[in-house]
Amino acid sequence: MPSQTLSRHAVAILFAGFLVMFVGGGSRFAIGLVLKPMAEDLGWSRSTLGLAVALFLIVSACCMFISGKLSDRFSLRAVLGTGLVVAALGIGAMSIVTQPWQALALYGVVFAIGNGIASIAPVSVMVSRWFPGRTGLANAITTSGVGVGQLLIIASLAAALTDIGWRSVYVWLGIVNIALVPLVIFAIVRDKTDAAAPSGTPAPAQGATLGEAMRTAKFWLMVAVYAICGFQDFFVATHVVAFAQDRGVDTLFAGNLLALMGLTGVAGVIAAGLWSDRSGPGRATLFCFVLRIAIFGLILYDQSTLSVAVFALLFGTTFWLTAPLTVIFARDAFGMAHLGAISGLIVMIHHMCGGIGAYVGAALFDAQGNYDTAFWLMFALAIAATVLAAGLRRSTSS
Repeated sequence: MPSQTLSRHAVAILFAGFLVMFVGGGSRFAIGLVLKPMAEDLGWSRSTLGLAVALFLIVSACCMFISGKLSDRFSLRAVLGTGLVVAALGIGAMSIVTQPWQALALYGVVFAIGNGIASIAPVSVMVSRWFPGRTGLANAITTSGVGVGQLLIIASLAAALTDIGWRSVYVWLGIVNIALVPLVIFAIVRDKTDAAAPSGTPAPAQGATLGEAMRTAKFWLMVAVYAICGFQDFFVATHVVAFAQDRGVDTLFAGNLLALMGLTGVAGVIAAGLWSDRSGPGRATLFCFVLRIAIFGLILYDQSTLSVAVFALLFGTTFWLTAPLTVIFARDAFGMAHLGAISGLIVMIHHMCGGIGAYVGAALFDAQGNYDTAFWLMFALAIAATVLAAGLRRSTSS
């Protein structure tokens, strides 16, 4: 990055964004770790928890759009701090659930609101203002916090799960979320309300409104690509541990697979950021779905322990690969004036479809006793997304 982006204020912005994504990512994926023991302990079906995940993703998606709009107008300190407090209350209270409606209310609504507000939408807007020349890499650094959080938080909880039980997992996640609030407030030393970009010149504010963007083919191509991406992402994140256990993988190793997906995700997202800064976001997006065709093809062909591990780790490289590219697609196509609202709406649809993917996977498992049909569906969607991503690349390159 240019030297001016390495000022104390710029580093603080990157640090704050990374921490928000670190804690948010580790918290949202923890339900995949405890899915099987929680369902067995409470006597619930997997589709019951799958419904809670689906509701979480839909509600949090709506809140990402709202937080994106709020980020265009208000202090990012207030937006992110409020989200973290609400998230801490929702995820911490999951430790006392006894009935399905409680999981729906606490995880699917309360935690979803907080996690959606303190999310990638305001973080991407914040970083885009401060690093207009290297938006891809800067967003990749903050987004990599999700993968690092998935690695460190999930690995730590997986190692302790047998001893502490699934209820204590939620207690610790609540503590981590609330502990982040003062750090974020102090780290975001300045934002839109009192600062310019690192170069001393504010990023340009020209651009299309959300309504104008929605009247273009480019916008709907982005929506279609990110809808499929979300459907696949959260199907895998929610069910990969349970799927691995069903195939005979022991609990600790299966939990560590989810954690290691975070590590490979860091590599993928940093590579995508660098790639997009050099040649735009189109090629990296196309690569993501071509790789997913191969990944889902592998697991349909063979479900041995080795193949399950390869599937999880390779999918992990693609999981957040497109995340830092959303704001670049939107900025390049529609400008900066309403970047929060436009990118927030795309992220909202991505996560809503993720909720549907998580629930569909659970419902197909409960109906058939395996995930085979779900994997065929994901394979077909990967092919469709590859075609759409090729069209999006041509559209944004023209």
